[in-house]
Amino acid sequence: MAPPPGYVDPRGPRFGAWVTTVVLALVLLTRSPWLAAAQTLVFLTGAAFGLSKAPYGVLYRRLVAPRLGPPSDFEAELPPRFAQAVGAAFGAVATLGLLAGSTAVGLGAAALALAAAFLNAAFAFCLGCEVLLLARRVLGRAEITRFVPRPTSKGASA
Repeated sequence: MAPPPGYVDPRGPRFGAWVTTVVLALVLLTRSPWLAAAQTLVFLTGAAFGLSKAPYGVLYRRLVAPRLGPPSDFEAELPPRFAQAVGAAFGAVATLGLLAGSTAVGLGAAALALAAAFLNAAFAFCLGCEVLLLARRVLGRAEITRFVPRPTSKGASA
């Protein structure tokens, strides 16, 4: 079942968070600004063009999702896209810090992004998503909710 417009299979962003966790752990181990830059581009792609266009979203859709059953629900895409934008900001700081020789700044930003990615991967707690939802509540905007598909029965009339 394809998600309705503006919604995603919540398992996709969680898969992306696992890949991001590994990449950012490698950034911390290697201190590579190029690996940090690559992850930043992944974040930027997800934020700008949508999760399905981001590299990890493509991997999930093509390699992982076909091996799983249909999702039990969908989630609004806006919160994870916002989280991708926040990740891009931290990735940019990590990249620039490592390139400029400010290892503490670069590794600190990468470590914060890693912590957020791990929370999402391991516990399905998207820190960036929660920040957006909190901000929307404070500003009095409508809350973004999950979409649960309703089973359809054949022969039932509307």
